[in-house]
Amino acid sequence: MEGLPIATEGVKYLNDVALKWQNEWGRLRAYNQDPDRRPKFFITAAFMYPNSPAHIGHARVYLIADVLARYARMRGLNALYPMGFHYTGTPILAMSESIAKGDEALIKELEELYSLTPDDIELLKNPLQLAKYFHKRSKESMTRYGLGIDWRREFTTIDPEFQSFIRWQFEKLREKNFIERGSHPVGWCPNHQMPVGMHDTRDDVEPEIDEVVVINFIDSSDNEVFYPVATLRPETVLGVTNLWVRPDVEYCKCEVMHSNNRRYTLILSRDAAEKLSFQMKIRIVNSFKGSEIVGKSVINPLSGNRVNILEAYFVDPKFGTGLVMSVPAHAPYDYVALVEYLSGGKNAAPPLIPLIVLQGYSDAPARDAVIRLGIKSQRDVGLLEKATKEIYLGEFANGVMREDLHKLVVYEVIQGSKKFIADEVCSVSVPTARERIKKFLTENGYALTIFEVMNRPVYCRCGSEVVVKVLENQWFINYGDPKWKELALEALNNMRLVPEETRKQYEATVEWLQRKACARSRGLGTELPWEKGWIIESLSDSTIYMSFYTLIHKIRELAIPPSKLTIDFWDYVLLGVGSPEKIGEELKIPPEHLRSIREEFTYWYPLDVRCSGKDLIPNHLTFFIFNHVAIFPKQLWPKSIVVNGWVLREGEKMSKSKRNVLTLEDALRKYSPDGLRASLMLSAEVEQDLDFRENYAYSVVEHIKNIESLIFKAVSNVNRSEHSIADKWLRSRLQRHLKEVTDDLSNVRLRSAAVRIFYLMYQDLIDYLSLSENSASNVVIEYVEAWVKMMAPYVPHIAEEIWHHLGKNTLVINESWPSYREDHVSSDAELSVEFVKTLINDVREIAKFVKEGKALHLYVSKKERYEDLIKVINYVANGKPLNEIIKSFTKGVSPKELSEVVKNVRRLYDLAISLRPEIKELIVSSGGIDEGYVINSLASYIKSSLDIKELTLYYADGEGVPDLGGKKKLALPFKPGIYMST
Repeated sequence: MEGLPIATEGVKYLNDVALKWQNEWGRLRAYNQDPDRRPKFFITAAFMYPNSPAHIGHARVYLIADVLARYARMRGLNALYPMGFHYTGTPILAMSESIAKGDEALIKELEELYSLTPDDIELLKNPLQLAKYFHKRSKESMTRYGLGIDWRREFTTIDPEFQSFIRWQFEKLREKNFIERGSHPVGWCPNHQMPVGMHDTRDDVEPEIDEVVVINFIDSSDNEVFYPVATLRPETVLGVTNLWVRPDVEYCKCEVMHSNNRRYTLILSRDAAEKLSFQMKIRIVNSFKGSEIVGKSVINPLSGNRVNILEAYFVDPKFGTGLVMSVPAHAPYDYVALVEYLSGGKNAAPPLIPLIVLQGYSDAPARDAVIRLGIKSQRDVGLLEKATKEIYLGEFANGVMREDLHKLVVYEVIQGSKKFIADEVCSVSVPTARERIKKFLTENGYALTIFEVMNRPVYCRCGSEVVVKVLENQWFINYGDPKWKELALEALNNMRLVPEETRKQYEATVEWLQRKACARSRGLGTELPWEKGWIIESLSDSTIYMSFYTLIHKIRELAIPPSKLTIDFWDYVLLGVGSPEKIGEELKIPPEHLRSIREEFTYWYPLDVRCSGKDLIPNHLTFFIFNHVAIFPKQLWPKSIVVNGWVLREGEKMSKSKRNVLTLEDALRKYSPDGLRASLMLSAEVEQDLDFRENYAYSVVEHIKNIESLIFKAVSNVNRSEHSIADKWLRSRLQRHLKEVTDDLSNVRLRSAAVRIFYLMYQDLIDYLSLSENSASNVVIEYVEAWVKMMAPYVPHIAEEIWHHLGKNTLVINESWPSYREDHVSSDAELSVEFVKTLINDVREIAKFVKEGKALHLYVSKKERYEDLIKVINYVANGKPLNEIIKSFTKGVSPKELSEVVKNVRRLYDLAISLRPEIKELIVSSGGIDEGYVINSLASYIKSSLDIKELTLYYADGEGVPDLGGKKKLALPFKPGIYMST
């Protein structure tokens, strides 16, 4: 790799610097934060699950919190950033069990990805030892990463103090009737016989459970036997032309007792029967191949129409019932499948039964979409998905049922169905028809509901596919409680969300959340306080743990045993309920100790910022809001949430199977702490997905070294105190940068701030040294000191090193954020330098066409001429067209002068349009500059930049000024006339 030796040398240097300053911070306990007179800032990031070492996905979210905490600290806030480790749940247990069973793939993965030895692997057969092992490695890498964490507050979710805290939380939820026992569909592992959620599945996928309608078609030869089809669109049942069955898989006749207390005889695929046995009682009577029912006819329960069962290999025997109804007029997949099925016959055109009127489409919207998208076969899956989404969404949002649908009823299986369709279905919207048909068929015994994992397949950590089970006598948190939802939305409405665009997702989650199973029969964690054998699951014990950070170190420091952490203890320290004297007497704890713990909590709470990944919005982060509003008073509800995008590596999602997971410890070794921190911050804005690239990381390492070298060079050249244009420009630029960076950091635009700090400020210092011909003034010290402070939240180690090289004996991490000085802003100086840079670029363009041009002649405008340019800029900003601008300039102008004035205004207008916004702003705010003075002041810089020997300057409207090459009359404010000669 080009530049790799330099980068490697830089990595070694930056690693040495990092270790040096981490040792010093540790010696000084620099990140231990205690209550004081300063306003507080309390930030947390999602604690990690130690079933593997921390990776760069963790590195990103932890760094976001760290940068924000460091920035807050420099702004004068008492910033607390703690960290714990989440042992709760089944992943650690499942992994340990697999290792104990000798899972070769997993063991190879551990050896190759995480460099585990046989001795390490032997240790990991014990779940607790596995958690402790990866906990230790992860904590070491977080420390090496330079995270400013107060490690006194570290805990795990199986610590006895934390378990008592969680038992208290659940007692509070139960008191408020937010926890209940009952029946409800849950994701279920058939192997472990327990509910599973996001943290229990491979790749942390939350099973998305939804209700599906099953419509029972009647066996034409035995009306007691039903052929059930699962559908999300019961309103299309009148348009069914056939059923599909997969001929090569096993089907069975089943006796079924549904939860609605009805008995059915159903034909199901064997896979569907096994899956649905977790939702209803199923007894298999006999089995047969799907091919045996191909050609049978069944009766549509709503229309009485007889339809045939056709074979199709696209049928998924694991979804729904293993049978599919075909509605080719409104389902693109069905239309294409039927065309292909019939293509061998005499008539390849499928029968179509129009049901829905959709503006812009014919009677058969599915056919229209298929033809328009050029779909040729069932293999065009991507296009078929697009067509399906288009039609389904269009019909749901804007479709209206046809007015003559009652005519489709050929025989009333259900007495009164024709009248029902005429009165209740014809001419109504699709959503209304959907609910009415579903209700009608269900009440008459021809429809029932089942539950599906809509994002299947989802796998438990043990490898079993997750199914839906209607769980009885299970403990649930009832997030569907209407009053609780109101409180959650109230809290959400008062929270700052980054990015703000996520608000609708939170609101939608609050809306659809219902009951969630909150306990498991296995795994690490805390037992339900009122029932032995049930472990509170991992997404339920991680909702208000942020409050636990505020006081765990005090509990340890005061040597309060877990047995004394009673309900009364937690009620007082977290809610202020009860008397410290009375509680202290009962628990044998000095009242002043209880007050001390309570004061620690009330100082830090509420939580100011919660940082996490965007994938946790539909679960953890919304649960976090719900549980806070359930437990705490309004003044202690959380203030803001920041979520970040995914982290990719070299354009690909990281996964263990691809062996492309980059652990934090490996990334630190390869790129150094500051190199990694800067790379992550510069690669993407917080809300964006981040693609981590090694080439870029190494270029950032080199750039950090270049920054250090530039600073050392600049400060070593300070030899004067008088201030030139260049000095005023650098001081002004510093204020501009400071203002923008402060605004960006305050609004969590961390990449924008980083780009300005690492690249724009770097370039400005380079430009300054050129402008001042390496003769620096004391303004450089001012600039560099502020710059190093601004770097500190991002790259604290090298910032500390540079800070001390500047002769400082304080820690830069404890320094105040630089103060913005309006009186140091000089629009004149900034415009002057922009004028010279633009001039140099223009001369270079002209020089391409002039052979050996070594003499430069410039025609400049006097400062007064900027008045007209400023007027034009303001007119343009206010949206005035050119003809109106010309009118305003030509009022009272004599006919003799009119042509020249119009010509000049046109040129000023063209110039105003072409100028960058920041240049226009400088022109207006400065009122213009004396271009002659600027050129004379920076003549040496101009000549050296252009490699010319002579520079002659003329004011364009001066008397007796020669007009070389006709350039004099071309001079405009900020746009000199340029002539080059040999």
